[in-house]
Amino acid sequence: MEKLLHLMLPEIIATLELIGGLIIFGSSLKTFVLYLIWFFRGRSYPVKRELAFSLALALEYKMGAEILKTVLIRDMQEIWMLGAIIILRALLSLLIHFEMRE
Repeated sequence: MEKLLHLMLPEIIATLELIGGLIIFGSSLKTFVLYLIWFFRGRSYPVKRELAFSLALALEYKMGAEILKTVLIRDMQEIWMLGAIIILRALLSLLIHFEMRE
């Protein structure tokens, strides 16, 4: 079971990272197109709020991938690096949620 986990986990992690990246790309493209459409109609589109929700969702997928990486850690250097990445992504997530409230 452990060998199967170590065999499949890198693909699962890569898939979660890819999903997060696709959410960022797709939502950025969507909000930009909708902003242009609303701009030429003379209306205001809530780009910041819409994009913040999407970025928060993408960060959740990427955090999930980072958490799964903890299973594959081999030495202390990897633990420190992974911990720093998780802390940075958590701070980004908090900042995005703070921005969404305003």
